[in-house]
Amino acid sequence: MPAKLAANSYGKSRVRLFRVTREGPRHSVADLTVDVALEGAYHAVHLEGDNAAVLPTDTMRNTVYALAKEHPVSPPEAFGRTLVRHFLAATEHADRVRIRIAAHGWNRIGVGGEPHEHSFVRGSGERRMAYVSATRAGERFEAGLEELEVLKTTRSAFHGYIKDRFTTLPETSDRIFATVVSARWTYEGEPADFDAAFEAVRTAMLETFAGHDSLSVQQTLFAMGAAAIDVVPEVAEIRISLPNRHHLLFDLARFGMENANEVFVPTSEPYGLIEATVVRE
Repeated sequence: MPAKLAANSYGKSRVRLFRVTREGPRHSVADLTVDVALEGAYHAVHLEGDNAAVLPTDTMRNTVYALAKEHPVSPPEAFGRTLVRHFLAATEHADRVRIRIAAHGWNRIGVGGEPHEHSFVRGSGERRMAYVSATRAGERFEAGLEELEVLKTTRSAFHGYIKDRFTTLPETSDRIFATVVSARWTYEGEPADFDAAFEAVRTAMLETFAGHDSLSVQQTLFAMGAAAIDVVPEVAEIRISLPNRHHLLFDLARFGMENANEVFVPTSEPYGLIEATVVRE
C-alpha cells in the first residue's frame, strides 16, 4: 500500500535555562524550560534520509542559551518572539516555528522583613506558560498557567444531578472545592505589557474562584473564564482545565464522634475532570 507523509515537525524539547540578571548587588533570576519545534518542507529527510534541510536540534539548544545571553528572557513571551524570529531567519525550509516556555517560580527570601537582594526560595509548583508561534505571514501569542493549586473550604455545593441505580454520591450544599488550575489563553493582538496581562488574568481567575458561590465546578470554571476575558481586552478566548480533587468526610460515627465538616481524607485518584473554552462574544 502506498504511503504519504502528512503533518510533521521536529525540534528540541525540555531545554533547561537558568538566567541571572545582575544589576549591582540586586540580582534577578529566570528559571525556564524551553521547547522548540519547526514545521515545513522536510519531506526529503523523512523519505530519503537527506539532511540538507535539517537544522540540528543540538543547534537549537545552543541557540536558546546564546540568545538568552544577548536578549532579555523576561517576559517569556518576548523571549519566545526572539526565538521564533531567529529560527525563521536561520532556515528557509521552516514554514512555522513554535516555542513553548514554562517559567518556574523563585521568590526572594525575606530577611529582617525585607526581600533579600540575591537569595531565593523555590515557589510552588505553579508554572507560567508562554506559547509563541510564527509563520512568514505573522506571529501568534498565547499564555497560560499550569499546576496552580487552589482550595476553598465552603461556598461550594453539588446537588440536583442525575441519579440512577449506580449513584452513591450524596448531595451536598457545603463541600471543600479543591482543584489544580491549568489555563491557556489566546491574545487577539499583542498586549502592551505581557507581565501585566498575565497577572491580570491570574488575579481575575483567583478572585473569582474565591468569591464565587459554586453550584458546580462547571459553573465556577465559566465564571473564571468570563472574568479573565473581561479584565484583559486582548484575550480572545481561554481554555481552562479543573480536575476535581475530592476531599471525603472521614467516618467518625463508628467512634461515637460527630464529623461536622471538619475531618477529611484528600484523594488524588480517581478525579472528575472539567474542561471548557470560554470565548469573547
